[in-house]
Amino acid sequence: MRLARFRRPSCARRCAADCRCFEFARKTATIVASAVVLKGAHPMEVKERVISAERFFELMEQPEYLDRVIELVEGELLEMSKPTRIHGIVLANLAAEIVNFVKRRGLGEVNAGDTGFILERGEFEKDTVRGLDIAFVSNSRVSDAPDFKLYELGPDLAVEIISPSNTASDIHLKVTQLLNAGTRLVWLVYPENRTVKVHTSNGAVTLSETDTLSGGDVLPGFSLPVGEIFPSG
Repeated sequence: MRLARFRRPSCARRCAADCRCFEFARKTATIVASAVVLKGAHPMEVKERVISAERFFELMEQPEYLDRVIELVEGELLEMSKPTRIHGIVLANLAAEIVNFVKRRGLGEVNAGDTGFILERGEFEKDTVRGLDIAFVSNSRVSDAPDFKLYELGPDLAVEIISPSNTASDIHLKVTQLLNAGTRLVWLVYPENRTVKVHTSNGAVTLSETDTLSGGDVLPGFSLPVGEIFPSG
């Protein structure tokens, strides 16, 4: 899904009829973090220089943010596009396989639907919180995240479904942040060309729909023909 950086508004420009103008005080480096406002929403001023992970989760509970997909990258809010139909189909197919495998063996927790993971506590509260389409956290690491509200770790397995609007830099940054946070296996699923790119700390390999996706040492014994992830026809 495409990341759209929240832009700082200028009082010298026109403001939409249903939202008021924000002022940006450059001398104090004040950032209005909620600069992108959906039609009909009531904008909220966030006057911190940067947004911490805790502040991010507070904001996401506000009504104007509930129907939006937003991540926090190095203290800045990024809004993502809504998932498409094929995204939903691929997500359901792959999540079902992973959940069934993990649940039968009691291996840990599986999350789906952009669950937030705190991947980095940056200097001066420039934190990073990423949402993941599917994530697996093993039992040995669940105890490191006792709060059911959030995880402060990289999951053992992270799955992202890629849209054509994602840029190479978007994807590279997210994969790098995941691996640096302790994620051992990343699957990037490309519905457009029906492939899966598998990332580990040792490098990456691309699988076609005639190949088999393996859980490796993260999910030993898990295997799935890549073609079964995508809609038939």
